[in-house]
Amino acid sequence: MTIEYFHASKFGNGVMVAQEFARLMAARGVAVNVHHIKETDPKALPQPDLYVFSTPGRMGKPIGGMRRFLKNLQAPAGAPYAILTTEGAPQPDKKTGQIPTEEEIAKYQKVTPIMSELLQGAGLTEVDAEKVYVTGLKGPLEDGWERKVEAFAARIPV
Repeated sequence: MTIEYFHASKFGNGVMVAQEFARLMAARGVAVNVHHIKETDPKALPQPDLYVFSTPGRMGKPIGGMRRFLKNLQAPAGAPYAILTTEGAPQPDKKTGQIPTEEEIAKYQKVTPIMSELLQGAGLTEVDAEKVYVTGLKGPLEDGWERKVEAFAARIPV
């Protein structure tokens, strides 16, 4: 099995997630080729067993470079894909101090839904999606992020 992993990391958090994913999959005998989208032509992608797309979220959306990449994507119809994003960690409400629920977060964090819409519009089929939180604009990644990547990798059918 081969996986082509495309990321749009700006501050290095996405690169760390991609490297950890590749390491975990290699332990399962799966080759993962990691590419930054700036170094890849979305109209000339290799044909792996699975595509993985990863981007940071900005203002609740995938960054512009990733959205453009996905809009220009040419991949075989029905090709499977997974999404692994890095997004800003939810912040406590300033009045109540409570962390928002997953439902409340989903109202303003649209990174995965936007990516899924673009990928499914290109004819691809979703396998799984996961997000890893970043605690500040430039990082670091949340404590225990490796466990999230490990759980995501374990859900990828080999």
